[in-house]
Amino acid sequence: MSKPDLSIIIVSYNTLQIILNCINSIIKSVKNITCEIIVVDNASTDETVEEIRNLTLKQNKFASGQEFEILNKNIYLKIIQNKSNLGYSKANNIGIKEASSNYILLLNSDTVVIDDAIEKLAERFKNSENQFQFIGGKLLNQDNSPQASCGPFYSLPMIFAHLFLRGDYWGLTRSSPNQEKSVDWISGACILTKKSYLEKLSGFDENIFMYMDEVDLLYRANKLGYKTLFYPKAYFIHFGSGSSSGKTFPIIQVFKGLKYFYKKHRSPLFCKTLTIMLKLKALIGIILGKLFNNRYLIETYEKAYQVAQMD
Repeated sequence: MSKPDLSIIIVSYNTLQIILNCINSIIKSVKNITCEIIVVDNASTDETVEEIRNLTLKQNKFASGQEFEILNKNIYLKIIQNKSNLGYSKANNIGIKEASSNYILLLNSDTVVIDDAIEKLAERFKNSENQFQFIGGKLLNQDNSPQASCGPFYSLPMIFAHLFLRGDYWGLTRSSPNQEKSVDWISGACILTKKSYLEKLSGFDENIFMYMDEVDLLYRANKLGYKTLFYPKAYFIHFGSGSSSGKTFPIIQVFKGLKYFYKKHRSPLFCKTLTIMLKLKALIGIILGKLFNNRYLIETYEKAYQVAQMD
């Protein structure tokens, strides 16, 4: 197989039907460039790998029998099976290392590509590569409403707005612009860049299991002078939390991610201030849970409070 124009890396963990929808949307979308799809599976137990392999058989009368299976004339598929759930960051790093293209699209398994969004994104990136080194498309919710998917780095005022002032609702912490915009970070659900940039950054920080991983990556990229572009003309539906069961896990991981990010990049005083805010948020959640007899709130924010106390 000659070097493809684009390597698309998808991390999967028990997202059987979701990832099949994602891959099928890529097949329908990509027409004018060659792609390799690298699925890095974190030891799924829901027959994800088997069904993806069956997909190659459905697309063709026979499988290629090579390292890459042929999906159609310009799309190839490779599946990497991890023996355990290594998390989002480490699995992505494995896919990045295996990618044979100079250009890489990191795509969540719970996304669906709309029309020719991948080719639009790739073309815009190549046209602005000297100015922007990372680019993300416009994410939509399942009902096609805009999904807030970019924003400023998480300063303490931003975190306060996020935790206590519904910052996302007011567009203070995350937003979905209608015009092209230089931003600090874009959602990890859809990031297009060059392999060389990711290699210079040593990929994702593998100490982050999931959530805040892209913010850390793009913060480090920003320190090297790399810039990030939000491109609203390439549309992707993003279902969100495809590999998470319920809302408790994402909340806990966000608390962990913020704690880790601040310990890594900020001063001890800033870390202490963050801890106070996270504890307060957790205590409010617990109190509301008790007032309304909501076990979910109580259990979730009791766990969150424990995370907030961690060094």
